[in-house]
Amino acid sequence: MKHVSRHVLDIPLDAEGILVSRPNRFLGIVDIVNPLGPKSEKVHIHDPGRLTDILYPGNHVLLKKAKGKNRKTEWDLIAGKAGDNFVLTHSGYHRQISMWVLENKIIQSLANTEKILPEQVFGESRLDYLLKVAGHRTWVEVKGCTLAENGRAMFPDAPTIRGRRHVEELIKGVHSGDKAIMLVLVFRQESQCFGAHEKIDPDFAAAFEHALKEGVQVHPLVFTFRADGDRGHVQYCGKLPLCQ
Repeated sequence: MKHVSRHVLDIPLDAEGILVSRPNRFLGIVDIVNPLGPKSEKVHIHDPGRLTDILYPGNHVLLKKAKGKNRKTEWDLIAGKAGDNFVLTHSGYHRQISMWVLENKIIQSLANTEKILPEQVFGESRLDYLLKVAGHRTWVEVKGCTLAENGRAMFPDAPTIRGRRHVEELIKGVHSGDKAIMLVLVFRQESQCFGAHEKIDPDFAAAFEHALKEGVQVHPLVFTFRADGDRGHVQYCGKLPLCQ
């Protein structure tokens, strides 16, 4: 992987803490140690994945203060420690990151994009983007990857019927005469390649392999997250090959 290290996005950070527990997929209990500490708070986890090697009791996490009338918590969990690095775990930023990818023409085959239409319905799903590229339609679905083992970035980290359905819709897009792309945002900088996680979700893995054979393009891109005082910096590092 070629490291190009281009700035993508800054995310405000308001506190660092230690994860105590994760009562359910979207709720965490965190002991804030800086700057309020020690203080126990409920925090929102904006990612339905298991994240077992990142969000486990005793691990360091980064938080952002959040506002909203209907919220049950006053904090968003932004990132968790994995080895020596923090990993972005807030999927709410995937739209901004993927839009940066499209607008900065990171994917060569999309360099002539004329129009970007977010959240477009295709079949029984709502896909992330419909692009008009050189007069043709291209469907794009974005997936975030936070799991890596032995240099292999893998998706998903939990069974996902919705994710499999998205892949099947991309295949239908190709069959209808359009082009289709799966854009994978990989947040584990140690990754050397990307592939579907067959042990976690064999049905998704089968759909993924079928999609490749049918002409769906898969573009895994690596991003890092660096904490610097009251800001977290997301940077683009380069493209990954598919695992053999």
